[in-house]
Amino acid sequence: MKDRRVAFLIVGVINTIVGFGWFALFEYTVGRWLGQYGYMVTLVLAHIAAVLCAFVLYRRFVFRVRGHVWLDLARFESVYLVSLGINAVLLPVLVELFDLQPIVAQALIVFVTTLVSYFGHSRFSFRRKKEVV
Repeated sequence: MKDRRVAFLIVGVINTIVGFGWFALFEYTVGRWLGQYGYMVTLVLAHIAAVLCAFVLYRRFVFRVRGHVWLDLARFESVYLVSLGINAVLLPVLVELFDLQPIVAQALIVFVTTLVSYFGHSRFSFRRKKEVV
């Protein structure tokens, strides 16, 4: 796909479904076993699984870069840590103060973190120096 924005959206939809799937899986297993605040453990576990999957998808199909795998992964994770921080603040607010189910709250938060993700990855994670011709 030539247009990076379209590729980002397609991979983003796939990544969002996969990431949300991880969240639901961990919430209905580990999160339920841990009680009232188990959804926060669910958030961390889903984050780890989703980031690894997303890194491969974005690197391969959207930004199409080579080399610097560990640097790219560190940058990629730093962008996702910002999203995780936003998520870690909003999730308890929506669950505890607004009495939403964790999965419903997470679905709402996805919209905010998607914007953070796009700008962070396009301008930082997979950035390469321009070659002088």
